[in-house]
Formats: sequence, C-alpha cells, structure tokens
Amino acid sequence: MSRKLRDEFIKLLEEDVEFRYIVMGFLGIREILERINKNTEAIKDLQKQVEEHSKAIRRLQEQVERHTRAIESLQEQVLGLTKEIRRLGDRISALGARWGLIAEEAFRESLREFLQNYFKVARVERWEHYDEEGLVYGHPSVVEVDLIIKDRVHYLVEVKSSASKGDVAELYRIGVLYERETNVKPQLVIVTCFIDERAKRVAEKLGVKVITY
Repeated sequence: MSRKLRDEFIKLLEEDVEFRYIVMGFLGIREILERINKNTEAIKDLQKQVEEHSKAIRRLQEQVERHTRAIESLQEQVLGLTKEIRRLGDRISALGARWGLIAEEAFRESLREFLQNYFKVARVERWEHYDEEGLVYGHPSVVEVDLIIKDRVHYLVEVKSSASKGDVAELYRIGVLYERETNVKPQLVIVTCFIDERAKRVAEKLGVKVITY
C-alpha cells in the first residue's frame, strides 16, 4: 500500500463515520470467520477423536461378545459335567448301597454259622411279625429279626456291619414287640464290626448285649 493511499484511508476513517463503521464491521466479520475456522478445525479434531473412541468401543463390544459366548459355552460345559457327576454319584451310591447289603448279608450268613456252633443249635431262625400298631418304626410294617432259642432262653440277634444308637433303640423296640406277642422276655444281642461310644452307652442302658471286635 502506497503512502498516499494509506493517508487517504486514514483520512476517511477520521472524517467519514459511515466508512469507519463499514471498516469496523468488515474487521469484525473477519474475526468471526477466523474464529469459525478455528472452531471448525477443533470440531474436526473432536470428530476424529470420537471416531477413534467409537472404533475402540466397538472393539471392546466385540471382545465382550466373544467373552460372553465363551462364558456361556463354559457354563454349558460345567452344567453338563455337573449332570455327569450327579449321575456318577447316583451310580456309586447305588453300587455302594448294593455292596453294603451284599457284604452285610454275607457277614450275617457267616455269623449265623458261628452262632449255630456257639449255641450248639440246629439253625438260627428268622422271626417275622406284622407290627400293626407301628411300635418299632412308627408306622405299620413287617418286623424281622434273627431268633435263637437255647435252654428256654430267647435271643433276638441283630447283625450290622456298623451299629448306631438308632440300631440299638430299634432292636430294643423289637424286643418290646416280641415280648408283647409271645409273653417271653428276650435277651437282646447286637453283633457288629463297629459301634460308636454313644451307641455303646445306649446299649448298656437298654440292656442290649454288644458283640464286637
């Protein structure tokens, strides 16, 4: 800009109010445009950041979905294993119960031979009676127990691989039922491989003889 043109421009600013306002308006618009440009650039930067964050969020969502599917798969596997373990446990329990019955019956048969030799009797009988009043088990049921009669003494013998105080009390109630039905007071005997101390104390209190190792 030449000096002459500059002087004229300054003179117009000083003398022409309308021209001065025009220039001021132009300068204001320019400043606004510059600010808009800056804001536009800032918005573009924010948009880029938002896009990057959106991509990161999508990646996280995909990972969460994969992990969720993996967890669901593991849950299904665990549920399947739980069912298999339960079925196996049922089979083991059934086998254990069956083996326990077989072992106890074998033990019972061996003991019967021993008792026959010990008491010098021909055989060990099995006393059975329908307990209509439910004296023994609390409800009507068939009651069974081994019976030995020697020298007019009636022995009621219960054989258990292991005996609890409940077994002792059960034999005692059978003895009460036997006496009620036959008018003969029996001698009560439990033969077992194992009996705990509480059962021993109950047996002593109820007059039940215990034969064990």
